Formats: sequence, C-alpha cells, structure tokens
Amino acid sequence: MHDDVRDGLRSVVAITVTPFDDAGRLDETAYSAVASRVAEAGVGVLTPNGNTSEFYSLTGAELNRAVALTLEAAAGRAFVVPGVGYDLERAVALARSAAAAGAHGVMVHQPVHPYQSVQGWVAYHRAIADAVPECGVVPYVRSPHVTADGLAALADVCPNVVGVKYAVPDVLQFAGIVAAVGADRLAWVCGLAEAWAPFFWAGGAQGFTSGLVNVAPEVSLALVARLREGDRSGAMEVWGTLKPLEDMRAARGSADNVSVVKEALAQLGRCARTVRPPISELAEPERAEVARHLERLLLHAGSS
Repeated sequence: MHDDVRDGLRSVVAITVTPFDDAGRLDETAYSAVASRVAEAGVGVLTPNGNTSEFYSLTGAELNRAVALTLEAAAGRAFVVPGVGYDLERAVALARSAAAAGAHGVMVHQPVHPYQSVQGWVAYHRAIADAVPECGVVPYVRSPHVTADGLAALADVCPNVVGVKYAVPDVLQFAGIVAAVGADRLAWVCGLAEAWAPFFWAGGAQGFTSGLVNVAPEVSLALVARLREGDRSGAMEVWGTLKPLEDMRAARGSADNVSVVKEALAQLGRCARTVRPPISELAEPERAEVARHLERLLLHAGSS
C-alpha cells in the first residue's frame, strides 16, 4: 500500500475545500459533491484538512467528519491522505482517527511553534509516523531550515514516509534536496500549486498540490499530463490559463488563497462563498475579477 500511495502522489494532489453554509456550519452535501467531482475527473489523491480546507479553523469533530466524507466521495477511486497537525498529541490523535476511518496516509502540517530544530522536526514526524505504520506519511515542508539531512534521517527511521510536499519557494534548494535524498526514494510534490509546478518539475518534482482542482480538475490534470510528456510549450499554455487565479490567491501574503477558490465554486453554484475568520470573503471588485478569469478557465477546461 505504501508504494501505491507513493505512486499516487506523483500527479495532482487535490487539497479539498471545506464548504460551509450561510451560517458557517459544515455543508456536508456540498462537500461530498465537490470532492466526488474531483475524484470522478481522475485525480488520484485527495487531501482533506489541508490549508485550502481551512484546517486551522475546523473543530476536531469537523476534521474527523471531513475525512469520513472524503473517503465516501472518493469511493475507492482515489487515495485519501488527510492533513494532521497542531501539538504532537493532537497530531497523533488525528492521524490515528484518520487511519481507523480507512485513510491511506496522512499529510503532516509544518509544526506550529516559534522555536524548531531539525532534530525536533524529525522527532515530531517520527512520532506521528510510528503511530500509524499502516499509513503513508507525507511531511509538509514550509521552512527552508528543513534540510536534506533531516528528510533523509526521517526516511531512514520511518519506512512509511512516502513523499514530501515541498512549499518553500526556492527551486534551487528543492533541487539540491531531491538530489541529496534521492529522486526515487520519495515522491516529491510541489506544494506551491500550479503556479510553481513547471519550475519545480525541472528540479525533480513528480506531482503538485492544487486548490484550483476543486474548480476545474480537467485543467490541473492537463498540466500534469503536459509535464509528463515533456511538452513544455503545452504545459506553459495551461499554466498561463491558471496563473491569473493563482496570482489572485497569492496576493497580499495569500490572504485570499481560499476565498478565491470558494468564490469560483460559488459562482458555479457548487458551494457557498462562506469562509471563517481570520479569512474573509472577497469584495465585489474581486468577485468580478474571479468571474472574468473563471470564464477563461472553463473555456480551457472544455477544450482539454
């Protein structure tokens, strides 16, 4: 199973949104519909409880419910690799709960702590991996201080560490880590979505995570297909279609990262645009901008 999950990561990894109703409660019907559409399109890995899922705004009960809903929506068509995190005790509890529900792996959020050492980072991830030996484990690296030595040390002691979601915007550092740890030893996933995927691909990435896949999975799948084929011009054409929405998501320190995706889904009638603080909904001018970019994206999706 670990090898299967590792192979699944070498493609598009969907970070699912968590739809809320107008009162801010988990909208299970919308959740299931959006996740089912992504799996049906052919995306092989679904990650509930990621950052696009508003992980840090969800209660423990909602985190567990999201895993169950995603497993139902995937219906055996995709691997489910939920996000886990917070303090070590909670991260282990979330991982064990996900494993008990039938998840195939867990994605470990970068530890939230102002003081971290590489040795402590390894110890944190090792404890989680040891708690769920049946699951593939994917560290989510957002700190440039997580080194090749740290990743190799973790892989040495945890055979169920199957991949790395790398989200430091430094392609040269990433390429060096891949070369040092081993290109085939782990699945290397660009954690900065489609905007960075072609560039990380050249550095050794074999897949990428995506929030926009909730909106137009066909386009994200077209991008990974072009990258695999070595069709750089075709890949950059798809990249150019996605980039305007990705630019909106990245603006102002990624303040609207989730809001842009939910706005697009709301305009398509798939879920409400509701988000939870500290995120906020888009203002009218930004909603109109999403509409313009969405029309272009859907035209491309129809031709893919």
